[in-house]
Amino acid sequence: MRRSTLHVALFAAVLGLGACRTMTPADAAVPPAAEAPPPTAATVPADDNLNAVLWMQRAAEYRATCETVYHAAADRLDAALKDPAWDALVPAERANPAKGLPPAVVLDVDETVLDNSPYQARLVRGGGEYDEATWDAWVREEKAQPVPGVIDFAKAATARGITLIYISNRAEHLGPATLSNLRKAGLPVKDDSVFLGLGSFVEGCEQEGSEKLCRRQLAGRKYRVLMQFGDQLGDFAQIVANTPEARGALEAQYRGWFGQRWWALPNPSYGGWEPALFNNAWSEPRDARRASKREALNAAE
Repeated sequence: MRRSTLHVALFAAVLGLGACRTMTPADAAVPPAAEAPPPTAATVPADDNLNAVLWMQRAAEYRATCETVYHAAADRLDAALKDPAWDALVPAERANPAKGLPPAVVLDVDETVLDNSPYQARLVRGGGEYDEATWDAWVREEKAQPVPGVIDFAKAATARGITLIYISNRAEHLGPATLSNLRKAGLPVKDDSVFLGLGSFVEGCEQEGSEKLCRRQLAGRKYRVLMQFGDQLGDFAQIVANTPEARGALEAQYRGWFGQRWWALPNPSYGGWEPALFNNAWSEPRDARRASKREALNAAE
């Protein structure tokens, strides 16, 4: 899920400059000055997102985890289809009976279906933070690759007549580029209506911020939602207050739905869990945000 503000800490390179001059006889007995040593790990400011991005890009364990989720979900499709009462929308978000509606699966896009770790890698290398201009430019490049396992799952779903609905916090004006990227990545796109981006109009429902409540309701008016996929809790149900306590309560309430109706993908790089640790105060300096995160560590002391 794309949030309105991402976060990465400062990353800087230290370069040494050398000077040279013509040698004279008097210089022969004087050893040349030693070159400045290369920067060490201690001289390069740490970046909170470095290991997270590297894990998603280089670790076989990340690929295995994603494949495990999608393979297990594919194995549950037939059971979900056969059960007429099966619905992946919470009761409060189901405004009409699901029985008799065509089946669909709702998926978040970023870090659930498309891998945007190269964008995060650019931020780490450049010491930047998420902003709409650089994000829009990345989306328009249409270079995001599919998350491991999603293609096989998509094939299994479409073979059973299940429509894939993409509910994303990518802005609505990025719909054409997103749909093109999805097709390039090998994902099925029934038509343009299956992309519900941020700003999508839903009659009778007023969207608050980046919440997906209204768009899930819209999907539920047309389809029986068999499963939902996401990398954030807000991809599955509404989070009324973005605090660690409220997030934990939501997860506990629907714990039995995960691995059945809801399928969570790993994303250590960004998400609502992080600002919940510093009271959602993105206006605070990076050092202040980082201090709050350090205070949240559990050292079993």
